[in-house]
Amino acid sequence: MLLTPRITAQRPKALRTPRIAAALIAATASAALVAASAPSPAAPLGIGDPLFPHLGNPGYDVDSYDIAFTYGGDNRKPLDAVTKIDARVTSPLERVNLDFTHSKVRSVEVNGETARFDSTGEDLVLTPSAPVAPGERLRITVRHTSDPVSAKDAQSGWLRTRDGLAMANQADAAHLVFPCNDHPADKAAFTFRVTAPKGLTAVANGLPVAKARRADGTTTWAYRTHHPMATELAQVSIGRSTVVHRKGPHGLPVRDVVPTKDRKLLERWLKKTPGQIDWMEKKVGRYPFETYGILVADVRTGFELETQTLSLFEKELFTRPEYPEWYVDAIMVHELAHQWFGDSVSPRTWSDLWLNEGHATWYEALFAEEKTNRPIKDRMRAAYSRSDGWRAAGGPPAKPKEPAPGQKTSLFRPVVYDGSALVLYALRQELGRRAFEHLERQWVHIHRDGNATTADFVRLASEVAGRDLGGFFDAWLYGPKTPPMPGHPDWRTGAPKGK
Repeated sequence: MLLTPRITAQRPKALRTPRIAAALIAATASAALVAASAPSPAAPLGIGDPLFPHLGNPGYDVDSYDIAFTYGGDNRKPLDAVTKIDARVTSPLERVNLDFTHSKVRSVEVNGETARFDSTGEDLVLTPSAPVAPGERLRITVRHTSDPVSAKDAQSGWLRTRDGLAMANQADAAHLVFPCNDHPADKAAFTFRVTAPKGLTAVANGLPVAKARRADGTTTWAYRTHHPMATELAQVSIGRSTVVHRKGPHGLPVRDVVPTKDRKLLERWLKKTPGQIDWMEKKVGRYPFETYGILVADVRTGFELETQTLSLFEKELFTRPEYPEWYVDAIMVHELAHQWFGDSVSPRTWSDLWLNEGHATWYEALFAEEKTNRPIKDRMRAAYSRSDGWRAAGGPPAKPKEPAPGQKTSLFRPVVYDGSALVLYALRQELGRRAFEHLERQWVHIHRDGNATTADFVRLASEVAGRDLGGFFDAWLYGPKTPPMPGHPDWRTGAPKGK
């Protein structure tokens, strides 16, 4: 995820201090869940994430989601939806908690039988007809609405564009769109089925598997992912769009989704993607998914987002004259790099966020260095001078401070962007370029399609180095002060003179 900042004449002070349009959710959100019976003692649960304690749910592991949306053509009105979840039980359960709020539930079935359901906090709590045991399958069907209009104190995961809808679910808003286990630790396969009126086009993560025109003039599109995906990375676009196809490295299908009226205007940017993929592959290895492309949404968000296989970009990024070409290119590479770092290799907890954003920032800066002669050393030295201030404000990279009450997106601070890329620069200084590049390739290869932690990264880096790097990482990832930079004893923290 990347916030689009104001640009200076030379370079941005920081390429992001993100805010996410889908995150400010109060536990007392005004959205109503319609319960099938009187309230019960059911309680909201979580999997114990230190930063988002009520996200995710224990006792089961989701294998797949099959989600159908019916869009009536008015992005101010709720969509009709059916979410089917196939999961495996891992602990004895009398109740099954799903993350879901902001919309209405019409009915629930568990393993083919009607189930009672209640709402508590931001959880939808299901009571099967009989308890379920470890190893059993859970096949859940929830018929519900999906409201694209934000509540007063909580924004929906839907973005209302000028001609339809798109999704922005990071970090904790997928459950404002569909029932789910809303934590990146539980990745799953996704199928989306989207029905929309004539004249509109629907696109989602993955590749198309079906398209059917109906007698009432609507069309239903179906898309399916070929790799597991975190709920925060789900994407569905509905609008007056054109889908532009081209080939990437090794014949990779590249598809971009753009407002039809802007097709020609945006081509100069769209045609850059295959070359950017090729550049990233030379750095870290084969692109990890079945397709890639960019979704250009005609909406003002202030951010870009790495939704899996189809990164979300606001149209304004490509049309504002004050954004130089090198800068836009770097932002495109940032979201592309996330397909490896954050999407394919996802964090185990939100405290591991630095692994996502630090790496995406690193490759964005490296691209700018190699393609436009903007030395990464200069950017890292500037980051070093600010690093102590960032740590004081937001915590060290791998131990960020909790989001402020009612401001969950305050997790996305400068320390997880340039402050975390600075850790990678220090690591390259410590290991040497060749060993560092080997580590990066190994990291995305070993943990492809899975989840990984900071401890996993420290362990692998130590293996590559042939020595224990625990002390190095303890200081750089958890220390309140920025350690000395290897190879640069003259670097100092604190504002430059005259500032």
